[in-house]
Amino acid sequence: MTTPRDHLSELSTEEKASLTSGKDFWTLKAIDRIGVPSIMVTDGPHGLRKQAAESDHLGLGNSVPATCFPPASGLGSSFDPALAERVGVALGVESAIEDVAVILGPGINIKRSPLCGRNFEYVSEDPIVSGVIGAGLVKGIQSQGVGSSLKHFAANNQEFERMTASSDVDPRPLREIYLRGFERVVKDAQPWTVMCSYNKINGVYASQDPWLLTQVLRDEWGFDGLVVSDWGAVNDRVAALVAGLDLEMPGGDGAPDRAVALAADSDPAVASALDASAGRVLDLVGLAQARPAVAGPLDVEAHHALAREVAGRSIVLLRNEPVEGASLLPLAPSATVALIGEFARTPRYQGGGSSHINPTRVDSALDALTAELGDRVAFAPGFAFDPAAPGQDALRDEAVALAASRDVAVVFLGLTDAEESEGFDREHIDLAAHQLALLDAVVAANPRTVVVLSNGAVVALPFADRVPAILEAWLLGQAGGSATVDVLLGAVNPSGRLAETIPHRIEDTPAFGNFPGSNGHVRYGEGILVGYRWYDARDIAVTFPFGHGLSYSAFSYGAVSAVVAASGDIEVTVPVTNTGSRDGREVVQVYVAPVASAVERAPRELKAFASVEIAAGATADVVLTVRREDLAYWDIRVDRFVVEGGAYRIEVGASSRDLRGSAVVEVAGDTVVVPLTPESTLAAVFAHPVAGPMIASTFAAIQAQLGEGDGVLSGEAMEKMMGSFPIGRLPSFGWGLDRAGVDQLIAAANAPQG
Repeated sequence: MTTPRDHLSELSTEEKASLTSGKDFWTLKAIDRIGVPSIMVTDGPHGLRKQAAESDHLGLGNSVPATCFPPASGLGSSFDPALAERVGVALGVESAIEDVAVILGPGINIKRSPLCGRNFEYVSEDPIVSGVIGAGLVKGIQSQGVGSSLKHFAANNQEFERMTASSDVDPRPLREIYLRGFERVVKDAQPWTVMCSYNKINGVYASQDPWLLTQVLRDEWGFDGLVVSDWGAVNDRVAALVAGLDLEMPGGDGAPDRAVALAADSDPAVASALDASAGRVLDLVGLAQARPAVAGPLDVEAHHALAREVAGRSIVLLRNEPVEGASLLPLAPSATVALIGEFARTPRYQGGGSSHINPTRVDSALDALTAELGDRVAFAPGFAFDPAAPGQDALRDEAVALAASRDVAVVFLGLTDAEESEGFDREHIDLAAHQLALLDAVVAANPRTVVVLSNGAVVALPFADRVPAILEAWLLGQAGGSATVDVLLGAVNPSGRLAETIPHRIEDTPAFGNFPGSNGHVRYGEGILVGYRWYDARDIAVTFPFGHGLSYSAFSYGAVSAVVAASGDIEVTVPVTNTGSRDGREVVQVYVAPVASAVERAPRELKAFASVEIAAGATADVVLTVRREDLAYWDIRVDRFVVEGGAYRIEVGASSRDLRGSAVVEVAGDTVVVPLTPESTLAAVFAHPVAGPMIASTFAAIQAQLGEGDGVLSGEAMEKMMGSFPIGRLPSFGWGLDRAGVDQLIAAANAPQG
């Protein structure tokens, strides 16, 4: 049986070039004479956004109804890759029914700053969480014969000037933070496509960066799929092709195709790159053709039920303090409830921009709670979304009166599409002043108040110590209203955890002062200290830490044990007991750091986690694996990941600042021999296995020459002082080595050994 790639040699240069750009906004070009059909790609990532009619020039037409699952800000809080995989399966099914070859997602860019307008579409501030959840989604999608598109590759962490700005980031944070999640997904799940980002990285457009698209993605990570541009991301089509970009989207006027064909006819390097890219496009078509036709129809109710389950698992119970001896949540069976806030009636369940889904239905918390409680619940909007709308005082007064008349007030607050969306960044992390004023008045009228947040990215919570119960409900997709009520009433025991830190104020955040940059550049000055790493290293107080989340149950941890397996991975075991009266889930988190390090390291880094269901009164022996490669830091001296040898502290707990037990293991280090240069210090030379013994006698002679006179250092002090002295400068002082001797020493040290 022939495949589309088998026809590659039959194509003209012009036909090959035509394959490397889109036919229109969502489809690829066909070549009818050899039976290569056009295939469709379309937006995700938390639902299918397929245009209902023929593509318009902006790709913004109405889309077919599809299930809107919780965006990544919610799903990431589940800390559950198996749940993400189930969502991926559903996305794959809906795409297959609509004959979509590739759904564009997931997005796993790091949440560098809470101000990024697209944070709702990303998973976490941590690369391990982002990579593990992202891999689950990709596996699920592709299990249905539909491709995924891992995006946005790479260092795309803001919307301001996103198509032109340069993300100026040093090698260590680039590798350890911003690329590590992508590496995990590529190696674990092999997405069919990877989407390059708009921005430049250290001055080079991602779309035409051979280091990023070929050296790292293909040569180092083994990616064998297709690289597609973000829509409109290509600056120089020929340079992009040679760099490793296979497909430019959307389709254009044909001029870039002609430029590629012309360059290929005159330049063998371009011709070779064109053959490779055209072949990968044909491979993608072949993968799409291999999927059996799926007739449907979509099981709308089953997918809505899954969306509701996932939404319930995404909600984070931030606070649940007792009032008059009992916690407010779950709501007492006989409680009368004042439901307040326009978000309860008009839910904001997804973010704005290219990921906007046309849902099959939408549940509101007002409808869901009314269905459960009947006339024991009454509603007041409390505010209008637009703070400039008239009548805000009257709406607030009505809500306060209602709150005073009921046992409990449940107040929905949040952000609107005008405040966070693809295309622009937020200017602050505060909730609207008129919403905060409403809450203050409600709490004064009824201290028994619960806050439910509807937001795609974290917001400041100045009321955190004054409101007894707070739910971080994110943007929860089309079933979020019902799922929120499930948690409020206790039908679902909350198990979500924060995949991003909630700071007290924007000034405390790692990128403050460097975000969003100026004059076309944004400096990643915080280095590797992103998210919780920053707050822990700087000992900065936060409102709620990374990994935090409460339950209606309680969990105790036993003694932690950790052993290094033959593979080099660390196997961590901890017994966890549900000491509460309800079945529940605990997200067990493993943080790791070397006891001592030669380079800057965060105090602890998340390296493994598991969402574990534990029955009331039961104990589960939770086993987690810390991969050896995740212990490594990027060593800029040898330009590769290196595992330091020595003792590592393994800390296990319920958040980055709620650590319940620890163990220490000894890890064998990687052998690192750093090439010597004239700028290498004497300390580096002494430590070198070849050069060290060779120069020992020279150093002894230097000590003897300097002698023991007044004011002259000797012994250990002299060794420290001389340790930072470049070996290439020794000849200037006449200290035992002339320039030829230095050259001979360096040559011997750098010669192949063995």
